[in-house]
Amino acid sequence: MIPDPGSLRSALALVAAFVLGGVPSALWVGRLARGVDVREHGSGNLGATNVYRTLGPALGWTVFALDALKGVGGVLLAKAIAGDAFPGGRVGAGLAGALAAVLGHVFTPFAGFKGGKGAATAAGAMIAVAPVAGALCLACFLVGVVLTHRISVGTITAALALPLLLWAIPFAQAGHATAIVGSLVSLLILVRHLPNIRRLLAGTEPAFEFRRRPGNRPGEQS
Repeated sequence: MIPDPGSLRSALALVAAFVLGGVPSALWVGRLARGVDVREHGSGNLGATNVYRTLGPALGWTVFALDALKGVGGVLLAKAIAGDAFPGGRVGAGLAGALAAVLGHVFTPFAGFKGGKGAATAAGAMIAVAPVAGALCLACFLVGVVLTHRISVGTITAALALPLLLWAIPFAQAGHATAIVGSLVSLLILVRHLPNIRRLLAGTEPAFEFRRRPGNRPGEQS
């Protein structure tokens, strides 16, 4: 039996979005820029925050931007490949691509399926599928970080706000499908941040340094 071309395109769209999301920006930037494997430093996490703390603000922000672009790219790539053949049309393809990109980042096939926590990629993906809610969540993130000097607090605040915005505020979302996918993304991020939540409750979560302290980072010479 010959598979339906639409089904093949839909499957290819999900795989492509997952692979794009799985590009380990933190790992590759650390290796290319400094010859450093960030998994061996700091928290060991393949995320922008660990790169920021380990290799400095410039590379940290670079990784954040690249991870966010993976989320946007996953949405656009799924729409381009699947188009109207996907269940729910292009909107459905974009939502599935958003979720696939975040899952790819968290379970990257390029690093033993052990990736980052998904926040930056989720931010890009949600801004692509629900711009108002995504922008408001970004504002929640910034407020949380500024008030507490902890990235995890900002991320958790944004993750908690996302489902509320998508379900409760009509102008912030584009339908129930968007709210469902956003809620799944939020849940995944919260689960990935359980260690941070435990440290916050214990009062041991490290503060975020907005300014780089003097001294050498891995891969730097004195």
